[in-house]
Amino acid sequence: MIYLEQDHHRALRTEAAREGISMAELLRRLIGRHLSDRSGSGHVPAEAYLRLVGLGRSGRSDISERHDAYLAGALRRERAR
Repeated sequence: MIYLEQDHHRALRTEAAREGISMAELLRRLIGRHLSDRSGSGHVPAEAYLRLVGLGRSGRSDISERHDAYLAGALRRERAR
């Protein structure tokens, strides 16, 4: 059990409802993200990889040569979310 300030509780309840999850699940995700960021583990959720698959035309001509760099950049941006 944890105690929250009223405004924090209200904001978390609103965010959880917006995402369609329970407050407990939202708190688990937030705590997991916080601990991951602090540990520097760089864990990226599996959904991040799925969002990168089949993104379509990029207009770039060097994808086959630089795909690792582009993937690393996309994952860094995803982790920063």
